[in-house]
Amino acid sequence: MISIFISPGGTMSQQKIDWSAMWKKEDWWALWLGLLIFFLGLGPFANISLIGWNWHGNVWIDITKAISPNNKMYEWVGWGSLVLQYIFLLVLLCIGAYAMKYNLKKFAAGFTFIYWATAIIWIIGCWGYSAAVPTWDPKLGRAVPKVGNVVLPFSLGLTPEGGFVYLLIVGLIIRNAFRGFAEKLLDAARPEWYIKTAIVLLGTTIGVKAAGALGYAMVVLFRGLCAIVEAYLIYWPLVYFISRKYFKMTKEWAAPLASGISVCGVSAAIATGAAVKSRPFIPITLSSIIVAFAVVELLILPWLSWALYPTFSGMVMGAWMGLAVKTDGAAAASGALVDALIRAKAAGMGLNLESGWMLTAAITTKIFIDIFIGVWAFVLAVIWVTWIERKPGEKVRKLEIWFRFPKFIIGYFITFLVMLAIAASSSAAAKLANAAMGEIDPIRVFFFAMTFFSIGLVTDFRVFRKEGLGKVIVVYLICLFGFILWIGLFISWIFFHNVPVPLAKG
Repeated sequence: MISIFISPGGTMSQQKIDWSAMWKKEDWWALWLGLLIFFLGLGPFANISLIGWNWHGNVWIDITKAISPNNKMYEWVGWGSLVLQYIFLLVLLCIGAYAMKYNLKKFAAGFTFIYWATAIIWIIGCWGYSAAVPTWDPKLGRAVPKVGNVVLPFSLGLTPEGGFVYLLIVGLIIRNAFRGFAEKLLDAARPEWYIKTAIVLLGTTIGVKAAGALGYAMVVLFRGLCAIVEAYLIYWPLVYFISRKYFKMTKEWAAPLASGISVCGVSAAIATGAAVKSRPFIPITLSSIIVAFAVVELLILPWLSWALYPTFSGMVMGAWMGLAVKTDGAAAASGALVDALIRAKAAGMGLNLESGWMLTAAITTKIFIDIFIGVWAFVLAVIWVTWIERKPGEKVRKLEIWFRFPKFIIGYFITFLVMLAIAASSSAAAKLANAAMGEIDPIRVFFFAMTFFSIGLVTDFRVFRKEGLGKVIVVYLICLFGFILWIGLFISWIFFHNVPVPLAKG
């Protein structure tokens, strides 16, 4: 976010923009890196491939076929694409880390471990007995898992995205069982940076898909916006009321807690804390609890969504993840898991659902929530200055909305609109757009994968045992599992129950 400086004795109306944030803040670097990779991925429009040597995982039985370069012209690189991608990402991320004044030596060392661990675990997750999805075999008269023409005796049917689950579990084990080693990785375990970059790149995929189903995409965007507005108006007042009425919390605790539980996790808690002038340690303390609970949701809700399908449609489940799961990383991760799990379950029922739309529902609702953080922080600042802690002459500028606006979202809409315009212009342009998407999307998936691993690495469950936080944790439990999840499910059903996931072509 852009930093806000207030001179001693100054007021909110005296705030000045610190433009250096454009190269010092994580949100901006997610934007810059995402756009750079996006523009490099447009090489097919000039009949070249600039990043086709990056790799993607294949469902495999023969380990030698586990990975492939994104562009066939680089097949000769083979497993060397792992090394090339490592160098490529290391250089880009280290430039950002240096600009943001991270400890560059620790970041590079930590990222090296995170990259190779993520790659190895992802490849394991692509193993046929884990990833192969059962499909209907007319000869056998039943659904069976296959890798190529090889019929497997069994498979977990998790799709390659099952690797996300393994990455999260391994990350959690390292963080909570090998704390000394985990501490050395924290400089590079940046789940919010990785997921924001991935979301910028996701705009490419959604833009190409939307071009072929424009009306459908607009329905998803509009209903996602409606869903989050309704959720805000219900969630926040309920949590604030319960915190104040029944748990006797002060206003400076209740307001950021209400935003953190009901809106958008860490970002909302910090923005609200600043808006109502809470002491700095309050939103920081709440943030650790929010992250821990987000991982609990990530471990539970995708599987619950899988169990509830087809009683609730796939798009309802995807939107539910965006409304219910706090933090950008956990929400996007949950959406990716739901997309994989439900597509696998549907395949066993003879339905070949197109990938990405349930994830899109989750990301769409989450993005609108992120956008609305700035508006909500502005509204709360006005309320606090005008009525609750009124001080003569103090005003809140409308520019406050910009201060709170998540800048990486700009990148998402740039990639989305550019690819939508190109892919919708002609059939020839659509083919080139698909080729570009083929080079960009596997990198986006790898950023998602690093997000899962990093979420595990930064989640210390000891936060649940900290003294003095019992009341906060109880409120969080009651509100989250008592009504927020279920109101979110109901709202998702209202807006998405009659929006089916498109069937895959071919």
